[in-house]
Amino acid sequence: MDVHRAFRMKGGVGDNSYSNNSSLQKGVADKVKHITTEAIRQVFVTKKPKSLGIADLGCASGPNALSTIKQVVEAVENASGTIQQPPPEFRIYLNDLHSNDFNTVFQGLPDLYEELSSKTKQQQPPLYIAACPGTFYGRLFPDHSLHFVYSSNSLHWLSMVPRGIYDEEGRSMNRKSVYISERSPPGVRRAYLGQFQEDFSLFLKSRSHELIPGGRMVLVMLGRTASDHAHCANSFLWELLYQSLAHLVAQGEVEEEKLESYDVHFYAPSKEELEGEVRKEGSFRTEMVEVFEMEGANVSRSYGTALAKAVRCIQASMLAHHFGEGILDKLFHHYAALIDQESAKRDVRSTIALLLLTKL
Repeated sequence: MDVHRAFRMKGGVGDNSYSNNSSLQKGVADKVKHITTEAIRQVFVTKKPKSLGIADLGCASGPNALSTIKQVVEAVENASGTIQQPPPEFRIYLNDLHSNDFNTVFQGLPDLYEELSSKTKQQQPPLYIAACPGTFYGRLFPDHSLHFVYSSNSLHWLSMVPRGIYDEEGRSMNRKSVYISERSPPGVRRAYLGQFQEDFSLFLKSRSHELIPGGRMVLVMLGRTASDHAHCANSFLWELLYQSLAHLVAQGEVEEEKLESYDVHFYAPSKEELEGEVRKEGSFRTEMVEVFEMEGANVSRSYGTALAKAVRCIQASMLAHHFGEGILDKLFHHYAALIDQESAKRDVRSTIALLLLTKL
């Protein structure tokens, strides 16, 4: 499966869209907002550029990307007043894969411009916002064109399902799981780690060319605290998805062979794995690395329903590509019920990894 062609958040503004089901991702971004805004402030105060280049990598669709833009623009404008330096022009690049629904993002621009202009009596500095489609596992921008890179809820997605999980005949060795579980052979764990290391190293190397010396990156992704993947919360949610698919197999809705050949292009790194790759690549200084758990969201409907809809708007494209769209309603109805059952017994929380890096 060509991940770059098949994978996308659910576009538009419908009931199952990413735009209407990404409040959990918004909560993560808000949790680290003070780190994001302080990082961009320090870059501006130190470098004092007349034109500030900012990239949001993996911006997805919907309002979250514009919320981040608003935060960083206001942080820089406040800093410019403090140091009595005119605010810069802003060059802001929104990146995601080619199939991303950028139109839904840009439909919110008039409201963003109005909000920004209403907060100051001065003329709004030039704000140039553009889409930059393509994978961030490779070059996207000219040399030294960026001052700040932000990526939230994206870098846990790998460039592909690791080739190392397949045997010589092309069959998955992970047939009783869709991700790393207690049933996964050791070779599956090694393959996923190897793919993460390859991808993240390429990401760092690519950004090292695009950022100016002293430029900064704030990277936020799903991670893990446990050394064993099978006992971390993010792996547990994949296990429930596998059980939901297995339920459809038992009902005759899905072929068993289809389930046994489905694996996700996901990896939740540990703090040590992140630090190790930054150190090996060598272009960045680590200012901060933290791994923390997010509190469960307050939702009006069941937590299972809310979380199932959040997963559906992200995974629907991949699941539909492999199994067909006809299974999605039944699949996520069962998935929501399983989450509710498990959340009554234990906390079902996401584990978040945060990196703050400075270009050497």
